[in-house]
Formats: sequence, C-alpha cells, structure tokens
Amino acid sequence: MTNSVKRRGFISLCCVAAAAVYGRRPTYAAEDGVQLPSADTVHVGGSKRIEIGGGHWVWTKKIGNGHIKVLLLHGGPGADHRYFEAFEDFFPINGIEFYYYDQLDSTNSDKPDDPALWTIQRYTDEVEAVRQGLGLDNFYLLGHSWGGVLAIEYALKYQQHLKGLVISNMAASTESFLRHVSKVRSRFPADVRAELDVYENTNKTDDPIYQKLLFERLYKIFICRLDPWPDPVLRSLGGLNQHVYKVLQGRSEFEATGRMNGWNRWDDLPKIKVRTLTMGARYDEMDPEDMRRMAELLPHGEAWISETGSHLAMYDDQENYFKVLLNFLKA
Repeated sequence: MTNSVKRRGFISLCCVAAAAVYGRRPTYAAEDGVQLPSADTVHVGGSKRIEIGGGHWVWTKKIGNGHIKVLLLHGGPGADHRYFEAFEDFFPINGIEFYYYDQLDSTNSDKPDDPALWTIQRYTDEVEAVRQGLGLDNFYLLGHSWGGVLAIEYALKYQQHLKGLVISNMAASTESFLRHVSKVRSRFPADVRAELDVYENTNKTDDPIYQKLLFERLYKIFICRLDPWPDPVLRSLGGLNQHVYKVLQGRSEFEATGRMNGWNRWDDLPKIKVRTLTMGARYDEMDPEDMRRMAELLPHGEAWISETGSHLAMYDDQENYFKVLLNFLKA
C-alpha cells in the first residue's frame, strides 16, 4: 500500500468518525433548554438598511416588541441616534417597540456628503421612506430638537400614517428659537459676550476657546445639566457632522444662517389633527411658553414642561420626562 493510499484511507476514516460524533451530539435547544430565534432568516439584532432613493440608504434598528410603535428622530442637525439610548431602559419594559434611525450623512448611514441633499423637505421625505421601509403605520413619531422640525413637517404632509406625535424641545419656528437663545445670551457676563463677539465677528467659531465658552456658558446649563454628561450624549454629540450642522443651522446655536433660516410653522399647527405632546424645560434653549402655546394651537395638543431639566430633560429630569412620555404613549 502506497503512502498516498494510506493518507486517503486515514482521512476517510476521520471523516466517518467525525460524522458519527456529530450525529450523536444533542441539539442545544432540546438538551440544555437554550432558546433560539426562528431559523428562517439571518438575525442581525434588529438593524436594517432602508433605501431612500437616489442610490442612498439610512440605518435603522428595532428595539423591543409591542403593539405601540415609536420612530425616533434625532437632533443636531447632524447628530445621531445614540443619545436616545436611555429609551432602552424605559420603552421595552413597558411593551413599547421603538426604532432608531440615523439620518442621511449621520453616523451609521450613507454619507454622500452632498449639501444639495440637506434640505428640510428632502429629510421629511426621507422619514416617509423609512416608515415605508419599516412597514410602520398607526405609529408614534417622536422628534427631538432638529428632529422636532422634521416631526412637524412630517405630520403636516403624512399624518394619515400617525397615531400620535411628540415634539420634544423644539419650537414651531427658527425665529422663536433664536429669540429665546438670544435672551439666554444676554444674561451672560459682559466680558463673556464680548469675547463671543470677537470670535464670531472674525469667523473663528471653530476655535477651541470659542467652543469652550459655548460649553461652559450654554451647553452645561441649557443642553444638559448633569456633570459629567452621560456617555450616550458624549458619543452622539462628539460624532456630530459639522458640515451638515453648518449648512442647515449655521456656525453655532446663536444663529440660523443656514437653510433653517425662516422656517416657521406656527400658522400651520392647527392642521395637525393627531394627538400631540409638546415637551419643554425651564432651562431649555426653547422658550417653555412657546411649547405651551404650541399645545394650545394643536387641536389635540398637550404640553409638559420640566421644572428642573434642560434641552436634554430625558437625562437631567429623566424620571419625570419618561413618566409623562410613557403615559401619553399608553393612553
């Protein structure tokens, strides 16, 4: 017998032995009580890419299972879903199914880096493409900050698909936002205002000193009042797409020189017929009175204002924020 024949015989014997051992192995589900999801698909933890037209796609992720379904619209513009991660501790245990989604050119989504695509109208239609791709109907839409702009726009164009709407920390016009944040700025010490003016007038708002002034005087008080900031907030805002932000908003929170300039939906709020909750905070960049006025103009509106929280009351007045939100969703 040649060596090659011996090797072939040995390999064949090993294969037969391995097959016999494999055939005797118990299935984990039957033997150890392990539960497995259905075997008719490849499981990806709820993540799904949605085609939105033009050859582009956005990332979404489903969390939990339930009859109540909520799609979250993040702020920025140019931030991402990550600062919503606190919702994972509140929604699933209440039987609420919700969906993250990163808008075009945000963290997990396609990044064509084409400013022509960064318009309020196109982002609104993107939300509708996401709804269709996820197969949602009779669902709740929650928009926070810039996401609140998109939530209002979506409700005005596509409200037949909505069960309800949540507008969190966003006024009904850019002018309203600027008026309030200018009032906030007017309370800064004179030397701080003068220093901000210098950087703005010389177009140096990217300078680390200017950014530190913003953080110390505005963000730590009116964005999130916790110290330190929660990890999801740090990761989300740390990954902000500055290009998208500048095209839509402007150089900083103190101006709206981008495409959001002139946005105003105060007169159109009565056209939104679905149940709507507006959520604001005493220390928000948005005027709490504007949030109350919005609820009054909405045919089925109600308002909640945090007495201790800020723009991210979902963190710095968390228990109250989620109590109100959950009761609204489950009503």
